[in-house]
Amino acid sequence: MESFSGYQGTQSWLSWFYRGILILGILFLLGRTFELTIIKGRYYRDLSEGNRIRIIALPAPRGRIMARGGEILVGNREIKKRIIFDPQTGFEKIDEIKDANPEEIVAEYERYYNLGEKAAHLTGYLGEVNENEVDKVNPECPEKGPRENGNLIGRSGLEEFYDCLLRGTDGEELIEVDTKGRKIRVLGKKEPVAGSDLKTNISYDLQEKVAELLKDKKGGIIVSDPQGQILALYSSPSFDPNLFLGSQSNKDKVAEILKDGNFPLLNRTIGGQFHPGSIFKPLIALASLEEGKIDASYTFNDQGQIEIKTPYGNFIYNNWYFTQYGGREGTINLIRALARSTDTFFYTIGELTGIDNLVKWAKKFGFDKDSGIDLSGEIGGLVPSPEWKKKVKNEDWFLGNTYNFSIGQGELAVTPIEINRYVAAIANGGKICTPQIINKGETPKCTDLKIEKGNLDLIKKGMTGACSAGGTGFTFFDFSPQVACKTGTAETNEDGKTHAWFTFFAPNDLPEIVTTVLVERGGEGSKVAGPIAREIADFWFKK
Repeated sequence: MESFSGYQGTQSWLSWFYRGILILGILFLLGRTFELTIIKGRYYRDLSEGNRIRIIALPAPRGRIMARGGEILVGNREIKKRIIFDPQTGFEKIDEIKDANPEEIVAEYERYYNLGEKAAHLTGYLGEVNENEVDKVNPECPEKGPRENGNLIGRSGLEEFYDCLLRGTDGEELIEVDTKGRKIRVLGKKEPVAGSDLKTNISYDLQEKVAELLKDKKGGIIVSDPQGQILALYSSPSFDPNLFLGSQSNKDKVAEILKDGNFPLLNRTIGGQFHPGSIFKPLIALASLEEGKIDASYTFNDQGQIEIKTPYGNFIYNNWYFTQYGGREGTINLIRALARSTDTFFYTIGELTGIDNLVKWAKKFGFDKDSGIDLSGEIGGLVPSPEWKKKVKNEDWFLGNTYNFSIGQGELAVTPIEINRYVAAIANGGKICTPQIINKGETPKCTDLKIEKGNLDLIKKGMTGACSAGGTGFTFFDFSPQVACKTGTAETNEDGKTHAWFTFFAPNDLPEIVTTVLVERGGEGSKVAGPIAREIADFWFKK
């Protein structure tokens, strides 16, 4: 009896032990089922759906960039691709579309630049987003969403400045496939939204012309109307923006552009600083008139040079006419001094006016900051002053520094767009305007400098004299309509190398265009930049 009772107790304990294991197993299975169906059910459903749904991106075309006459400066080529579904890779796009069903065809777009290197610094180019830009939202257009790997964005020029407007919103198509990756049906489609087109103030044929005139030279050309609408803008050397898209051979050419010591990617018209030389003299004359230091009756007797006696020694400052030909102008007034670009006259009125007033007027005309043109990469000029020299060089300011400033030399450095804007202000009656490439249909943004009309008229007469018989702008002596101009030959730090400048507006009484030509280290302004300016005027007025 005792042994039977022991056996029964043992059997009872084992029975409950196995029952407990069974119950724990059932609870574990129930818990796992709950986790898979309730807690993680949505995750696994989404995963399952993902295995049979393909999301195909539908790229949106960028907006076009057009010239003022509607000609296409930058457009898009539509490229047809065939979608091939695969159970391993999901899908791929191939170029072969022969025998493809219409529903297998999708469109992609390739950017093209009609004028190529003739308008590269205007249009800019496209480049792929880098690792720091992927998944980032452009704060100027957050509604466009984050940039994804492989997206193309503007890298310079209008492409970069107006990237938000030009960039479209990509669409997508949801495709259901079977276990073998074969398409079953389209579940939904979101159409892409193209970017906005932009219409510029650029004259298509004039842009081509200025590019041809500056070919094989370093420098820049800007043509605008007197209110700042840019009709043409070209920087040389240039590059072909089409090369930044496409094949490996193109990538090799891009590498050459990046290594080029002539810096073809630099937009010299807005991003290069140059000594202005004599094209700065109208501003000196205007400052002297406005400050009341001289008037229309003021005269000066040029003897070819001015000597300054100082405790540090004697310094002689020559007039260019005396240096080159041993000539003297004799007694001249402001109009004649501008026409002949007489250095000694401007040394003298610069001294009378004082460096502080000269700096004040240079800044009024915006030479110390960027012009506000709607292009990426602009920098401002450098307007030196006694305070600047002491802070930067720890040197005192001398009268010789004022003399150099008064003829556009010394530390003074400007950009071609700043020169064109200041000459346009003389042409339009004293309003400094923001240069504008895109035609927004708005009133030009101009600030009235409140310059006396009589003073402006004197400057215009002097500039008209420069392009009349006896002036320095000999290339325009026989031109009609009458042109107002100024030549400039600016010394550089290289021995014998000078920047050649020529700027003009025409007609001189009712200006249509304002033009600035710079040939970097090109030689004498009247001989090198002048003929280029004449061809631009011929082209514009004959057209």
